[in-house]
Amino acid sequence: MSELDRLQRVQVAAAYHQPRYHVRPPRGFLNDPNGPVVLDGVVHLYFQSRPVADLTVPVEWGHATSPDFVHWQLHRPAMAPLPDGLDRDGCWSGNTVVDEGRIRAFYSGRIHELPYQSVLSAVSDDGGRTFGPPEVVVADPAPEEGVTVFRDPFVWRAGDGWRMAVGCGYPDDVPAVRQYASDDLRTWRRVDDLASMTRHQHDGLDLGSAWECPQVLELDGRTVVVVSTWTPHGGPMEVLALATDDPGRPALVDHGSSFYASSALRESEHGPLLFGWVREDRDQQQWAQAGWAGALSLPRQVWWAPDDTVRSAPVPSVDGLRRGPVRAADGAQVGAQTEIVVHDAPATVRLRFGQDDPAEVVELVLDAGAGTLVLDRTRASASLASGGAPMTVDDAFDPGSGRPAARVFVDGSVIEVFTSGGRVLTTRVYPSSPPPWTVEVDGTGEVWDLGDAS
Repeated sequence: MSELDRLQRVQVAAAYHQPRYHVRPPRGFLNDPNGPVVLDGVVHLYFQSRPVADLTVPVEWGHATSPDFVHWQLHRPAMAPLPDGLDRDGCWSGNTVVDEGRIRAFYSGRIHELPYQSVLSAVSDDGGRTFGPPEVVVADPAPEEGVTVFRDPFVWRAGDGWRMAVGCGYPDDVPAVRQYASDDLRTWRRVDDLASMTRHQHDGLDLGSAWECPQVLELDGRTVVVVSTWTPHGGPMEVLALATDDPGRPALVDHGSSFYASSALRESEHGPLLFGWVREDRDQQQWAQAGWAGALSLPRQVWWAPDDTVRSAPVPSVDGLRRGPVRAADGAQVGAQTEIVVHDAPATVRLRFGQDDPAEVVELVLDAGAGTLVLDRTRASASLASGGAPMTVDDAFDPGSGRPAARVFVDGSVIEVFTSGGRVLTTRVYPSSPPPWTVEVDGTGEVWDLGDAS
């Protein structure tokens, strides 16, 4: 295959690999969601965005709005670095709150030559469309503290005042979440850390050298911190949740390969919600050639389970994406945007891409006896990255929940699987064969065609 043929194939694949109902701009690099907030009945969602697929370009805050959490309108960036300003090398992650009818953002200002990303605040006076110049609201750690990481503020209302969590790494591999308190969102004082622990393995999970993107939720009477684990050599790893009154039992929030940097909406008409960055599993050269990378997950309802884990379900309004009549799943021909519903376990689901022998395929095995869901994408692509070993979700099913055993959302290269037990798995596949694709189900199931997010 010539280089021209290879590039043309990459460009064609980019078209059907690109998500349509998961939020992302038509081009460029997207990563962390930031500060979902509701103002006057409109959902505002911000996100880390670069207008081109080039990591040397400073990060902006992209912006989308929605009436229902699933249909989104993209806008111009709400925030961009100020030349020679406090965020001149990037407006990095944070969140937003409503302050006296205005949206106030808290975020990390990046300046390459400084050791920390300072905690900045900026206010929108036009309903969240743009933000004014920033100011520093929390002092950077003192040099003698030896702090290795300090970034990603998260602010929430606490009684008559406000609290702020900031992701940290302390010396000797101690990840932590610092905490600050304020009466007015402008003057902040440090209080006790929300959580910290020495890096170790817990149930096979590496707790990392630092925690970034901390989110704080009140779930079923417990204060729960959701953190993204990070190391200086390995970079992003997993998203974990822990209760502040029993932090020694952190657990995965998502059991797939591609969910990171979650962002919380503490209160909504659907209860507490989480969004996340759906990372790429192809290499940088591939996504740079395609001209785009990254997407945001579907918004997820979250709750605290009796086993001290966060469980999830897709926001109910996701049903509004369905198009046309429901069809029997087994043997159905589907496009790149589809939902596969499996009512009961046991069952086996295969999504076959193309007609080659052997065909590119993703397989899901729902084992009711073992209580597991296994997703195998090792044969998903003959030409691009397919990923490593199969992914297993334990304690996957709850027949009494009223939810299907599994809901499988396919959006180009994105797959999100939600189980009846509240487990969720997010991953990526890059088949070389364009749609139509074929669904095979050994069990009871149905499929829906899905529309895009606009």
